[in-house]
Amino acid sequence: MLQSWRCLQNPRKCQTGTATVRGMKSDPFEIEISRQIWSSRYCYLRAGQPVDQSVEDSWQRVAQALADQEESDQAGWRQRYYSILSDFRFLPGGRILAGAGTGYDVTLFNCFVMGRIDDSMEGICDSLKEGTLTMQQGGGVGYDFSTLRPAGSLARRVGSMASGPVSFMRVWDSMCATLVSSAYRRGAMMATLRCDHPDIEQFIDAKRDPRELRNFNLSVLVSDDFMQAVQDDLPWPLVFPERAFGDPPRSEGREVIQRRWSGSMDAVPCVVIRKVGARQLWQRIMRATYDMAEPGVLFVDRINQQNNLHYRENISATNPCGEIPLPPYGACNLGSVNLTRLVQSPFTPAARLDFDALESTVRIALRMLDHVIDLSRFPLDLQAEQARGTRRVGLGITGLADTLIMLGLHYADERARELAASAMRLIRDSAYRESVTLAQAKGAFPFYDRDAFAASGFVRGLPPDIRQGILDHGIRNSHLTAIAPAGTISLFANNVSSGIEPVFALQSQRRVRGADGEYHLHAASDYAWRLWQQSHPDEALPGYFVTAPALKPSQHLEMQSALQPYVDSAISKTINVPADYDFDAFKDIYQQAYRLGLKGCTSFRPNEVTGSILTAGDAQSMTEMETGCCNLERESG
Repeated sequence: MLQSWRCLQNPRKCQTGTATVRGMKSDPFEIEISRQIWSSRYCYLRAGQPVDQSVEDSWQRVAQALADQEESDQAGWRQRYYSILSDFRFLPGGRILAGAGTGYDVTLFNCFVMGRIDDSMEGICDSLKEGTLTMQQGGGVGYDFSTLRPAGSLARRVGSMASGPVSFMRVWDSMCATLVSSAYRRGAMMATLRCDHPDIEQFIDAKRDPRELRNFNLSVLVSDDFMQAVQDDLPWPLVFPERAFGDPPRSEGREVIQRRWSGSMDAVPCVVIRKVGARQLWQRIMRATYDMAEPGVLFVDRINQQNNLHYRENISATNPCGEIPLPPYGACNLGSVNLTRLVQSPFTPAARLDFDALESTVRIALRMLDHVIDLSRFPLDLQAEQARGTRRVGLGITGLADTLIMLGLHYADERARELAASAMRLIRDSAYRESVTLAQAKGAFPFYDRDAFAASGFVRGLPPDIRQGILDHGIRNSHLTAIAPAGTISLFANNVSSGIEPVFALQSQRRVRGADGEYHLHAASDYAWRLWQQSHPDEALPGYFVTAPALKPSQHLEMQSALQPYVDSAISKTINVPADYDFDAFKDIYQQAYRLGLKGCTSFRPNEVTGSILTAGDAQSMTEMETGCCNLERESG
């Protein structure tokens, strides 16, 4: 792909995609809501007045801040960085767009997983403080509450009974509800709990009360052993580490089994508190998810088996949207390639995705995200240590559904999945090759262990030349790919479809909070639909203009499954389910997700607790998932 390297060296000669087809516009914003997103979220303000006079100023600010991290040819790299930002081709995470080059004391990382919560009042209060400081700087947080002893067990030091993890989650929820992390963004939180924790049933049903835990997303950590017990209809032990029962432990007469508990690299003795039917517990998870859209499910063993840093991490939590499973104090450094900008000759027989331009964009974008690690501030020293030790990044895609439409492909067509998989494979391989190149110049990430890294499940699946390059030179970043929801940045980029989600509606209304603090209603037409209207104003829409409600849940899963082999972190994807969907069929969605090798599954079915996601053209039903964590103000994009 010689053309890709020419693009790296001289980006002005490589303007590709729809910008070439239609000509670069003097005003990059096609719809007012995109301009509003920029002015309210990404425009640099000082003393309430805009320093960025245009979005081009914002792009130049970010490009310059990242190019300043280069050791040579800073002017050339600034131009390369600007070239992929300026036509919305590369969309770095929202914190990068908002904070890079401003000099403000903010993190450029969107989300964090916080440290292990120690099972003591001091430990709980310390963890709450760390979460508060992190959200105050604009970061979302994820926690595994499994380390807190179950409700009703003895708190030995004070002689009282423990209230359990769900009760302490309410403390975090209250903190999040009152803390505004920036003028237009409230904090987002993820809470996980193991499927074998004695309080798992209370956790599963926590959101049946519509007032409970509204600032949390909830996910159950589901093990392979549990899924096997569900299949075999076996009793399932609910356990807690024996050390919680005293030193020496006062667990005489109770069954003790070995489990690799949260916060531990090795298996520890755990006391069996009681047993439940595995199928009954699974049914309870499914019923809650059917009724309330939560909790989601994380297949935690698969996450750890495929983790590039399996030799030093036991992951048990994710960021709020789930695309980045992280160790304690780990952080998300995200960016998305906007595939719509790489489509040539859309809606014609010659329509194609420019894979050469995709490769060059990925290589430049990967270098940008690597610089973010050094440029960013961190709320906590332990977060800085973890980010700089692993140099994790999460490079993904957005605009996939619109891209498929522009290429004349139906989202559920096998050819669409093949095209998407080919694009994601190229992104994986290009990112890994560039990271090896960076390691040659700057060194491998500090936590790199040559043989252990090469033995990870994901790395073993890389092409031979990349594996050999890692063995010979190391690699700059421990993880490189993730697919985020990217809702806000996709709306900023003239409302391209979000992440790998189908187009939800061709025309809709969206509420956005402006600089005055008030919500304003905006029309939000889909990017590919507008492009079709411009070029085919009198023609009916072809059948490949499909929207999410018209797709079967299995078709959502098939697309997610097609891309997962090329993603070393995870994929944020919501399976849309009609309100009248049969419950037994609904349960099979999650079984299918497990069979397909996914790392987790989240669905949304309209319900009385959360309402419905935005409905095309209906301002009254534009809830924007206001009661959830991943609305326009909170999601990781």
